[in-house]
Amino acid sequence: MLTGMAEFKTVYEEFKVRGKELVDKVGQLIREGNVRRIIVKDDKGNTFIEIPLTVATVGAVAAPVLAGLGAIAALIANFTIGVEKIHEEKAQEEKKPESDPPSPAS
Repeated sequence: MLTGMAEFKTVYEEFKVRGKELVDKVGQLIREGNVRRIIVKDDKGNTFIEIPLTVATVGAVAAPVLAGLGAIAALIANFTIGVEKIHEEKAQEEKKPESDPPSPAS
């Protein structure tokens, strides 16, 4: 019988933001904690930066990355932020099969 086990599902989302909103949105996503990777692209689809995130690196990575994004945001007007997130889903518990009802005696 399995109980309390969780399954993890990876979800990809994209957000369109203007240059001045880029740093705030990326900072917000980093603070959420369930983000595995952030990809910043321009409006033509060119990738500017890919940020792989783990729980251990979030604090160390956040400040310099956000500073670099601020410099990029000053040069480009529109961005797409691709976000790979992990969602935890509870596994369904296995149920014990019910015992068969007694068969009528013939």
